[in-house]
Amino acid sequence: MRALLLVAGLLVAAPAIAQEKFVSSNVDVRTLIDFKVSDAALQKVLPEGWDIDPRTGVSAGANLRVTLVDPQMVMDAEGKSVDPVRVVSLSVPVKQKGTDARGAMVIAGYVSSAKAAPGAYGLYGPARALVERKIRSDAEGTAIGEESWMFAGDDGGSVQIQLQYVRGLLAKQKVDGKVYSAAKPGFFRIYRFEMGADVVRGVGGADRLSKFSFKATGGKIGALLNGSEQLISVTSVPWYSREVFLPGS
Repeated sequence: MRALLLVAGLLVAAPAIAQEKFVSSNVDVRTLIDFKVSDAALQKVLPEGWDIDPRTGVSAGANLRVTLVDPQMVMDAEGKSVDPVRVVSLSVPVKQKGTDARGAMVIAGYVSSAKAAPGAYGLYGPARALVERKIRSDAEGTAIGEESWMFAGDDGGSVQIQLQYVRGLLAKQKVDGKVYSAAKPGFFRIYRFEMGADVVRGVGGADRLSKFSFKATGGKIGALLNGSEQLISVTSVPWYSREVFLPGS
């Protein structure tokens, strides 16, 4: 009986899975920076019917994530390599009123190619990007990471970030989540990814972040990250592997 029920369950689930549309895959190096900003200011940029759903764990209390993306390989649905695009993305952890829907919602960002703007979420502006990353090890085996990210938007806005930290052991994470768009909240993409995460600063953990500088000017990014924000966590992600899907009808 259990076997029959299992087979029946798989037959029911199979059509739903088959309806998903595979879009692309990518392998990246990423840095995640979580802040606590004004809830009132943040709620204004969210569409009607969506609320902030603050993060928990090492990023407890954070309501705004800055994701920095340096892609190493990007492939389309047919498995063909495409030009990599560097990204700085702002997203909010959200939940939809009256439903079980929750995930991240993109609210703004820049991409390093005008062809990639405004992107799948309709919110990314073109920018000139400069990314520098390096790791050096001393005689005792201690590894020091240094990063510099700069995005100069065509709209006059900019984002400049510098980091220095002591590398730690990676924690492998596997995630299946949804990412929505503040510009078109009925739209979302499904991300299935694995990554190696090194929390260099986080709630209740060790602090290995020796230098940190963040400056944003202009546009929505500058309005939200105007110096009043509180840094909650910084996570270095030296490897990130993802598949992207669109939901079935």
